[in-house]
Amino acid sequence: MDDQDSIIADVARCPGTSWEDLVVADTNAAPSFLKEDNYHYAGCEPIAASRYTNPAFHAAEVGKMWPNVWQFAAREEELPEPGDNVVYDNAGRSFLLVRQEDGSVRAFHNVCLHRGRKLRLESGFASEFQCPFHGFSWNWDGSLKNIPCRWDFPHLSDEKMQLPEAEVGRWGGYIFVRDNPGGPSLEEYLAPIPEHFRRWKHEECTTAVWVAKVVHANWKVAMEAFMESYHALVTHPQLMPFTGDANSAYNNWGDNVNANYVPFGVMSPHVRPEGRTQQWIVDEFVQYNGRSADNYDPEKDSFNVQVPGDQTARAALGKSLRDSSKRAFGRDYSDVSDVEVLDALVYNVFPNFAPWGGFMPNIVYRWRPWPDQDHCLMEVRVLVRVKPGEAMPRSVPMHLLAEDEKWTAAPELGVLGAVFEQDMENMAYVQDGLKVSKNGLVELGNYQEIRIRQFHQTLDKYLAR
Repeated sequence: MDDQDSIIADVARCPGTSWEDLVVADTNAAPSFLKEDNYHYAGCEPIAASRYTNPAFHAAEVGKMWPNVWQFAAREEELPEPGDNVVYDNAGRSFLLVRQEDGSVRAFHNVCLHRGRKLRLESGFASEFQCPFHGFSWNWDGSLKNIPCRWDFPHLSDEKMQLPEAEVGRWGGYIFVRDNPGGPSLEEYLAPIPEHFRRWKHEECTTAVWVAKVVHANWKVAMEAFMESYHALVTHPQLMPFTGDANSAYNNWGDNVNANYVPFGVMSPHVRPEGRTQQWIVDEFVQYNGRSADNYDPEKDSFNVQVPGDQTARAALGKSLRDSSKRAFGRDYSDVSDVEVLDALVYNVFPNFAPWGGFMPNIVYRWRPWPDQDHCLMEVRVLVRVKPGEAMPRSVPMHLLAEDEKWTAAPELGVLGAVFEQDMENMAYVQDGLKVSKNGLVELGNYQEIRIRQFHQTLDKYLAR
């Protein structure tokens, strides 16, 4: 952190208990990277509202940014066997990810090289990829298998008809694609996430919940609502009794990665503490949080925590969550910090991938333009750990909500559905407001909205190419 960063960082903090104070007071020692301040001041200039609404800006993203970035396209458990495939559509391109005989994954452009029809519309298993239009077919490795009436195509060689391929990267159970070759490796692109998540091992997890909905807002509008805790006071008031919203830590590394660490088990600085007990904090957490491992433990129906007189709510919740995680996932969490089983450790990877860290069931977000600048597909997954020795279950299928359905119509989300629905109440109105903004500007806070500013500065680097 340079001198300017230090000056700004000292100013741009909520007075009172800090994230660092809470980590130091933890029952068990937290990893060192959770104690480090990696906030880097990035300026205070406004950004243009047209970045969310202008079709030309959207077209620039499609042409200059999306083909050149690593995109989270699938999880390993979605295609565990040879011939299993995933259709990944985004920003005007369609990819067909295919598990090969040797266990590798390849990604082909999901387009018939004859007349341009999509080869596959849905994920699943296929013995071959046959175009439903005229029957041209390809093997799992993208090589040409058959052309009906081959005599009429003497000009088409097998080599010419090999399906075009995208780059594939794999890390932590996630599979990424990059359309254009070149640039940083996946590990370089994700840094420092592979180092941080080495302890949390998302490769030992499977997708237990997967819900999606088309949102009437630009994909960046939807995504940015989940990149700061600043909105929680007004949008999610029920969370304030146990969420240190303004105590959150914000960190940004390089161009591609940032994080928001949100403490739970403490009252928001906005809540008046008079008459509030540590047990009250715990009871509110149990009622409204929804991330207890017990929610995914078929042998446990309730989550009940009592706070001993000499403990804090955070310590009591930490102990309970370590115990429930051991019951649910069959692993020893006795030396794990409260932070890692309790708090929201929300990472973002440019441009649209957001995995939560820690040992609790991990939320994973993805946002895609769907199909234009005024709509997006927002996806919410919950990953749970597989017990040692058990086979990795297949991913659950994506539950796509209808346009008139709310997030609360997905019972698998539990109380999280109501939280997401509160966020949705803002989205369309933000999009509408940006279109008619008189000054055409969006203003951001120096600290709590640093992740949004970093995102736009990285986006500008791609658009300037």
